[in-house]
Amino acid sequence: MTQAILRAGKRVAGLIFENIGWKLLSLAVAAAIWALVATEPELSTFASTQVEYKNLPDDIEIDSNPLATVMLELRGPSGSLRDINEDNFRPQVILDMSMAAAGPRTFDIEDRSVKLPRGVRLVRAVPSQVRFNFDRRAEATVPVTVPITGQDLTGYVVASQAAEPAHLDIVGPASHVARITQVATDPVDVSQAVGTVKYSVNAYLGDPYVQFLSSPQVEVTIVMKKK
Repeated sequence: MTQAILRAGKRVAGLIFENIGWKLLSLAVAAAIWALVATEPELSTFASTQVEYKNLPDDIEIDSNPLATVMLELRGPSGSLRDINEDNFRPQVILDMSMAAAGPRTFDIEDRSVKLPRGVRLVRAVPSQVRFNFDRRAEATVPVTVPITGQDLTGYVVASQAAEPAHLDIVGPASHVARITQVATDPVDVSQAVGTVKYSVNAYLGDPYVQFLSSPQVEVTIVMKKK
């Protein structure tokens, strides 16, 4: 029993004193770094950052202009603040929108929503709150219209026209989607057209909160005839 204890003691001592020089050097370096950090002056600064978000439910859309930037007042060691605008150290404001529902919702910009480099802390955010309006996500299928120009300049008029696709799918906040009853393409100029002519144009959505679910490109076929 005594010999087993002695052998175990020797093994532990061997582990402790193995590479003792490197271990002591590492300890000295760590102590020097700690001393440098501990003696660094603590400073304050301001940094601007964009608001980011996560966990927005799939059936909810943001229905308000996003806040461009937030100004953060920060405090920490001068060395940490010196690199605050570098990509690897840039502060982030990340809002958790997992509980978002239709209607207005206010979010506090506080410690838990701000990601900062180690040793740097948040003093305050300007603004300290941001408000978003949310709406249900809605989809709709709307008809495509094609504005025609120039048909009286050559003695020809439009006999028929067809758009492919004739309808486009859109998606966005429900209140915005409900206001869109049709989408128009860019104007088609037929001042030089004779017979059957094909055009490729884009449909346009005037509401920035609504988008197409597929390509907005429309193929238009125009058949011209003499007056």
